[in-house]
Amino acid sequence: METFNNNRTNRHFSIGIIFIIAGILFAAKSIGLIIPFWLLSWHSILLLIGLVIGYRKNFKAGGWIVLVLIGGIYTLQSILFVGMSSFAAAATLVGVGLYLIFKPSKDFRVCGFDPEKKENY
Repeated sequence: METFNNNRTNRHFSIGIIFIIAGILFAAKSIGLIIPFWLLSWHSILLLIGLVIGYRKNFKAGGWIVLVLIGGIYTLQSILFVGMSSFAAAATLVGVGLYLIFKPSKDFRVCGFDPEKKENY
């Protein structure tokens, strides 16, 4: 018997919810309801994927930040109607570069003390 806490089940559940929401939005748009154009764009979908991946990893450092940065900048540009297309690419590259420079190290030691090992210096 499969439990609900299984990672595969949770992953399928999240992806299923995303598909259901996307289907409802597309159906609402096709019957004539007014849906904002930026809601069904590639950058909003990229933002959503980044947030789902971040949620699954408890928002710890990872590649989901890049997806959220790119999707967030272009979605914000669409919502605010600000013409910053040349600035958005530069800001995205600077943001990714800063993330790569300042991301937390996986090898965390303080004065030779390693919390993972029983024996220390």
